[in-house]
Amino acid sequence: MKKLVTFALMAMVAVSAGAAKKKAPAKDQNKPVFTTIKEIPITSVKDQNRSGTCWDYSTISFFEAEILKATGKTYDLDESFVANKTYMERAIQVVRFHGDCQFAQGGSAEDVLATMKTHGIVPQGIMPFPGSLYGDSLNNFNEFFSVLEPYVAAVAKSDAKKISNAWKTGMQGILDAYLGKCPEKFTYEGKEYTPKTFVKSLGIDLNDYVSITSYTHHPFYTAFAVEVQDNWRFPLSYNLPMDEMMKVIDNAIDNGYTIAWGGDVSETGFTRQGLAYAIDAKQTQSLAGSDMAKWLKLTADKKRSIIDSLGYKVPEVVATQEMRQERFDNWELTDDHGMLIYGVAKDQAGKEYYMVKNSWGETGDYKGTWYMTKTFIAANTMDFLINKKAIPADIRKKLGL
Repeated sequence: MKKLVTFALMAMVAVSAGAAKKKAPAKDQNKPVFTTIKEIPITSVKDQNRSGTCWDYSTISFFEAEILKATGKTYDLDESFVANKTYMERAIQVVRFHGDCQFAQGGSAEDVLATMKTHGIVPQGIMPFPGSLYGDSLNNFNEFFSVLEPYVAAVAKSDAKKISNAWKTGMQGILDAYLGKCPEKFTYEGKEYTPKTFVKSLGIDLNDYVSITSYTHHPFYTAFAVEVQDNWRFPLSYNLPMDEMMKVIDNAIDNGYTIAWGGDVSETGFTRQGLAYAIDAKQTQSLAGSDMAKWLKLTADKKRSIIDSLGYKVPEVVATQEMRQERFDNWELTDDHGMLIYGVAKDQAGKEYYMVKNSWGETGDYKGTWYMTKTFIAANTMDFLINKKAIPADIRKKLGL
């Protein structure tokens, strides 16, 4: 009897296990499985949190990778130092233009480069940790910019015939209160530095960096200031045909260089899970079993859900030079986000993706890395900062570099 009970219990357990097994969610067969082709050493993923400072975090990451490549040393450079200097300089420009330009949280890779050239840089730990001055654990610019924006506007839009320089003192006080005061001198690893002497000690030449873009409203192989609001310093970008722009990225990675990328991530194909595809909407809606009219009415979340279900099989458009120009001119291709390209991988079908470091913490399925198809990058790049040594020799010659 005891044996029968034991066998009965074992059978019940087996049946329960079998039922549980049947209820387990099926593995998503369409989820991409990545094989790394080339991965360049980079520093750890950071979190910009509730601040519009992707330009700052991505470009700091770029320079940290440049230092790592040049010297083998790992540094954690301070984004708050750059933000403090940049927001003051941007405010001065807005006042000079009497408010006829934008003051905002966003910026470009040039802001980090210009700051390092003009003011230097400091390592983390010298200034207060982001958010700590106002009781937060990371950056939160909601209160900060609700104070800063009207302050700048009040000065810039003043109807006074003459203004004093006193506003700069007040502006600096706000910046220091929320970001921390930039030091004139500091000690790091037992040695005293100024921000300028520290940047000189990092083993890189700040004159080695250039910006690349690709549009037809300016001649190829010339330089122009890309016409987006956050490009407020008006730095020049070298203009290449799209295929050569992509050749520069691939050559950089092949030779161990990262790329400080800026572009459009507002597209439906950029998912929060860590993937980015240049979606072909016509083919995608067909695969989803709906006509185009229904597809267009779907919410962005519903579209992303369908894209996620299709996974690596989601159809992509063919990126062209004409498409890039049309989307730039009609405001579809926008300057949304800065990230760091640091490698190449392929999925189970052989499609190639760039490995891209984000600044949203270790989020998504890949802990802060986004896998963005080469087509997505070709279609959605606004511009990028790169070491000119990473540009193929034939293209450098065309640009006179």
